[in-house]
Amino acid sequence: MKKDVIIYWSTTLLIFLFEGVMPAFTSQTEMAKEGIRHLGYPEYFGVALAIFKVLGAIILVLPKFPLRMKEWAYAGFGFDFIFAGISLAVVDGMNAMVFFPVFTMIILGISYFYYNKLYVTKPQQ
Repeated sequence: MKKDVIIYWSTTLLIFLFEGVMPAFTSQTEMAKEGIRHLGYPEYFGVALAIFKVLGAIILVLPKFPLRMKEWAYAGFGFDFIFAGISLAVVDGMNAMVFFPVFTMIILGISYFYYNKLYVTKPQQ
């Protein structure tokens, strides 16, 4: 059980750092704005994406949020990673950058698996 808790919190904190802390501090930099423009999205999309990433990361890391909200946060991050990979592949072709959203999706999947194992599907007593 302790191993499961460690895996859950390690992967969830990685998602929190990648998708909550980093966008909070870097979403308004010129490099981030150029990345959004490069993919063909309008600038306001980057602002909205950063806001939802930070909110989703907070929902995942705070333990007292309702389970349904956590499910929506996991789903939102899943869509984010899927469409980030597709956008990168379509605009830049298959290169190393396409695999970062895939790698992050794997981390999210591990977090989600252990979230369900620890908090959603409690064994019957």
